[in-house]
Amino acid sequence: MKKIIIAIDGPAASGKSTTARLVSRKLNYIYVDTGAMYRAVTFIFLENGIDPEKVTPAEVADLLSKFPVSLKIMDSVQHVFIADRDVSEEIRLPEVTRNVSAVAAIPSVRKEMVKLQQAMGLEKGLVMDGRDIGTIVFPSAELKVFMIADPAARAKRRQLEMEGKGQQVDFDSLLKEIEHRDFLDSNREDSPLKQAEDAITLDTSNLTIDQQVDWIVSRAEGLLVTGNGSQV
Repeated sequence: MKKIIIAIDGPAASGKSTTARLVSRKLNYIYVDTGAMYRAVTFIFLENGIDPEKVTPAEVADLLSKFPVSLKIMDSVQHVFIADRDVSEEIRLPEVTRNVSAVAAIPSVRKEMVKLQQAMGLEKGLVMDGRDIGTIVFPSAELKVFMIADPAARAKRRQLEMEGKGQQVDFDSLLKEIEHRDFLDSNREDSPLKQAEDAITLDTSNLTIDQQVDWIVSRAEGLLVTGNGSQV
C-alpha cells in the first residue's frame, strides 16, 4: 500500500507534537518529534557547560559522537535517548525550553539532526513535526501542514501542560517566552521557521485536538486515494 510523508511545521505550543503523534497512530505511521531531538542536544549542552555562542562545528560533531541522540518507540510512546540514557522527561524542563532556540539555531547542530531525520523517512509512512520539516528536511513531502495559533492560546496550552506535570508557571512569563521563541525561530539565519509555499495552513486557536487530527487525517487519506501533491 502506498505511504506518504506528512510534514507538520509551526511555532512553539501550536499543538504540533500531540496532533502529529495521534495522526501517526490513526494512519499506523511512524511519528518523529524533531523538537525533542533539539531539546536533547540542548540538554547535552547544558550538562556539559557548552556555550552555544562559542561552540565550533568540530566540537558539535565530537559532542554528538560521544552522546548520540536517538528516538525509540516503547509501548507506543516515543522516548528520547542520549546514548543509553532515557531523557524523555528531563528535556521538558524549563531550563531546556529557555535554551533550545539558541542551540537549534547552530548550523552544525541542524546539519547533524537533519541527517538523522532524513534517514528516518527513507521508507516513508512517516509523520514528522518541527520548524523546518516542509522546507528543509522533506521539501518533497506529499502533505505539508503549517499549524498556527494565537500566542495567548499557545501560552495557556503550555501552562496547562506544565501544571499537569506539577510545574507551577506564570502565564505572562510563558507568553513572553513563547513570543521570544517565535522571534528567534523565525529570524535565525539557518533554516528559519517559515511556511512552505505548498503547505496548508491550519489555525488551531479554537480547535480541539480531535478536530486537528481529523482535519489532517482526512487530507492524508485523500492523497492516498488520489495520489496528488500537498494541496488538497
